[in-house]
Amino acid sequence: MIRITVALVLLLQLLSPQSTFAADHQSLYDMALKASRSGDFDRALPLWNQVLIVEPQDAAALSNRGNVRLALGDFDGAIDDQTRAMAIAPDENDPHLNRGTAEEAQRDWQAAAEDYLWILERDPEDAAALYNLGNVRGSQADWSAARELFGEAFSVQPGFAMARSSQALAAWQEGDLAWAESELRKLIRRYPMFADARAALSGLLWRQGASGEAESHWAAAAGLDQRYRQLDWLRDIRRWPPQPAEDLMAFLALDER
Repeated sequence: MIRITVALVLLLQLLSPQSTFAADHQSLYDMALKASRSGDFDRALPLWNQVLIVEPQDAAALSNRGNVRLALGDFDGAIDDQTRAMAIAPDENDPHLNRGTAEEAQRDWQAAAEDYLWILERDPEDAAALYNLGNVRGSQADWSAARELFGEAFSVQPGFAMARSSQALAAWQEGDLAWAESELRKLIRRYPMFADARAALSGLLWRQGASGEAESHWAAAAGLDQRYRQLDWLRDIRRWPPQPAEDLMAFLALDER
């Protein structure tokens, strides 16, 4: 009996450090993830650093820290973390998607496109990769390709309203105003609180001379999201095409006189 008890104690002593290690890692991971999801990136970054001290080969933690670094403006750090995550988990899509986003932030369109194409070669129906590649093609002024990619993203994920709105904006850029207006109206009927479609329809209607209806849609859009007043945000962050952005700004300049 004494020998059995001693053996049991030794077994517990051997297992406890590993169990504590796993618990500490999971607790830190959960805290870091919560801070990231809440947008508290200044708090999230040191938490992810601690997670990676405990487990340096955690690919998901590296990718998550990369996203936090991107949000904090550390583009090189974000790309480095995603690249390290890929080395550990070479078959995962997320690090490629996340690295592509960081490369877009650096305006490295070719590198970003390569990451999205890597995903699409393996999964042609990845809506996020299709949409992001559409943004890249738009940034390269290939609005025909962008329009097609946004449409594909919406087809594989029919609730992806931003993809449909982006497709309508690309159509507008190409001069297909009737189709763009029709699709924006459909979006607004389905999603009345969708600011992007409301703001876009405001600019499009103004361009076509329907200023009264443009005013009513703009009142709704401005109440939902004031960022649509900012040209830099519209072009560089939301990534509207040049013509729709210019038309909306022209409408707002006239409206604010």
